[in-house]
Amino acid sequence: MPHVPQDLLDRINALEREVKQLRGRAQIRPALNQVLSGDVVIGEGGQLFAKTPGGVKTFIVGQTPEGDWGVGLGREQGTAALTVGDDVLSTAQMIRMWSRSGEVIAMDDAYADDFLGRPSIPIPMQPTSAMQTSSTTLSTAWVGASRLMNPVLWCAIETYTPAGVTANVQVEDDDGVIEQWTAAASNGWTYREITKPVRSSFFQHRNYRVKHNVISGSGTIRTNFLGMYTRNTFTAEEAPQ
Repeated sequence: MPHVPQDLLDRINALEREVKQLRGRAQIRPALNQVLSGDVVIGEGGQLFAKTPGGVKTFIVGQTPEGDWGVGLGREQGTAALTVGDDVLSTAQMIRMWSRSGEVIAMDDAYADDFLGRPSIPIPMQPTSAMQTSSTTLSTAWVGASRLMNPVLWCAIETYTPAGVTANVQVEDDDGVIEQWTAAASNGWTYREITKPVRSSFFQHRNYRVKHNVISGSGTIRTNFLGMYTRNTFTAEEAPQ
């Protein structure tokens, strides 16, 4: 019978003990409630969810159903609260804040990267003593100012002209005339809406003026300013260039 050194037998016994320990540890389920070092990666189309006991998702991160990569926070009753991404326009990666009824109450703009989309910002306008005039000299009827937040300007104006009178009306900002038209309703009102991309950058101060004058006939004209606000873009063509 060959001689087996005692230290080799000890080594074999030690290896057997280590194998048994490894087998036992392999059967133990590790506690996965902490990440103490390193990264957790969600990739290749996956998503990470946090759910209530009732199955409502309150946190989502990963690739969205629209194909972009985003983040979502929800309320425990099931409504969205804040989302980043999940866009039909996947390049926009819009940030949206949602009401409990499902309306977007705050967001950046889909087509104008520098601007706020919602909420719309009203621009208050004040009348002057020349709100009505019989002069042929161009005079300022309304004035107002704001800081630009949204990318599209909208306003509505109506001008009264007596019979036989034609009026010129125009809206200006700091860069000059935005739009100009003729009001010629006989003893009536000419209504005008303006929708234009804003002509300055985000958060810049802008002054606005509505001017008018008589260009033919004799009589007193009056211009009413019905409202002005800025809003989000509806199409890419509305974005400021």
